[in-house]
Amino acid sequence: MSYDEFYVKSVIRSLHDWPEPGVIFRDVTPIFKDPKAMRMVSDAFIQRYLNSEITHIACVDARGFLFGAIMAHQLNLPLVLVRKKGKLPGETIHQEYELEYGKAAVEMQTDALSAGDKVLLFDDLIATGGTLLAACTLINKLGAEVVEAASLIDLPDLQGSTRIQELGIPVFTLLAYEGN
Repeated sequence: MSYDEFYVKSVIRSLHDWPEPGVIFRDVTPIFKDPKAMRMVSDAFIQRYLNSEITHIACVDARGFLFGAIMAHQLNLPLVLVRKKGKLPGETIHQEYELEYGKAAVEMQTDALSAGDKVLLFDDLIATGGTLLAACTLINKLGAEVVEAASLIDLPDLQGSTRIQELGIPVFTLLAYEGN
């Protein structure tokens, strides 16, 4: 089965005025109910990173965990969690950031990565880039390097992927939606 952008886009749901007026939320959760779409998305990412230099996959809370876990399993790589503040046990570091509709913070366990680790950073969607930029900061604080940031969806009008690329980090996405 090969990747079909039109099929996957047909499965994603667009919710207007959620979580607040003026926002169009791109809901990827229907992909998880559609085995064909789930397989297409997972396989597309797995094929991209099959022979790459990455040593770890870091994924962002929470939908990023689902695809990240599949990739880590199939690529036989360690999975590192980037979670909302207060959700991880043990010693952690955190980074605050701004969302397109508010503020938040993410954290990682201090023993999640080490110097020399080459990390693929994955989230389900790139909007303003705040979450991924905060995760990049945490990964760098732990001495590791973000080799690439990847996502199922990019919202290029919100400039998040551009902000990430301006740090010298390549960005790969399967889909893009114009507008917010």
